[in-house]
Amino acid sequence: MTEIVDAHHHIWRQSDLPWLSGPMQPRIFGPYEPIRRDYSIREYLDDLAGTGVTRSVYVQTNWAKEGFEDEAAWVQRTADQHGWPHAIVAYADLTVEDVRPQLDRLARYPLVRGVRMQLHWHDNPLYRFAARPDLCNDAAIQRNITQLADYGWSFDLQVFAPQMADAAGLARACPKVTFILQHAGMLEDLSPEGRAAWRAGLSLLAACPNVVSKLSGLGTFIHRNDAAHVADVLKQTVAMFGAKRCLFGSNFPIEKLWTSYRSLVDAYLAAAAQLDADQRDAIFRTTATRVYRLNP
Repeated sequence: MTEIVDAHHHIWRQSDLPWLSGPMQPRIFGPYEPIRRDYSIREYLDDLAGTGVTRSVYVQTNWAKEGFEDEAAWVQRTADQHGWPHAIVAYADLTVEDVRPQLDRLARYPLVRGVRMQLHWHDNPLYRFAARPDLCNDAAIQRNITQLADYGWSFDLQVFAPQMADAAGLARACPKVTFILQHAGMLEDLSPEGRAAWRAGLSLLAACPNVVSKLSGLGTFIHRNDAAHVADVLKQTVAMFGAKRCLFGSNFPIEKLWTSYRSLVDAYLAAAAQLDADQRDAIFRTTATRVYRLNP
């Protein structure tokens, strides 16, 4: 069985998340009543049982901003108790003048390996998360992301295709930081024009040696686990980045809205079947192990 690292998953307590505990809000992934509840590490481990996943990376889930350290502390306690997850991508507000006081607080937790602040903006308000589309050009954000190198931390980069040129500029401005592109660039416009824009943006990011692409969240905009779609995105992404700069992530429990964990893994394994063993090992294990500095 292939050894797999899940480089993108969540656990949560509903009460900590404004978007889960408050009034029902439209979300990018559609109706979400089935996951509007606690999603514990025990349920996550039950979901992945028998799939070959041996390690995982937790990615922040948008607690209230002032709770950024509380989130990291809770996940660290969870890992200390259960042995999972094996790394944490925490939240920090990168729009402030100096992010280092936040990073110093996060550095108290040994599993923190990086930061995500979602920068994706879209004309469709349902898809919009960032305050404006050009945050990649913001001087404070560039300065603060540069600071991550002093901590040995990566930045999980989340943008849409029209933002990718600016995102490539951000990556070039922070050459000592590894950027991990979320969800393979969030292909949401499946028209020929939309696909072409996505490919063009990906090529700009792939030209930056400090950017890797996370093959995750591919059901976000189609609300299903589509093996053909997974295979197409994987093939094109690997062609641009190379397998050693690609990594798998489940995006669970979001993808649990339309598929099981086993079916999701099977779709990715089938998509990668035409690659050689070293390439498959890179996508499913060694890239994530390297960029998130996972222990053996």
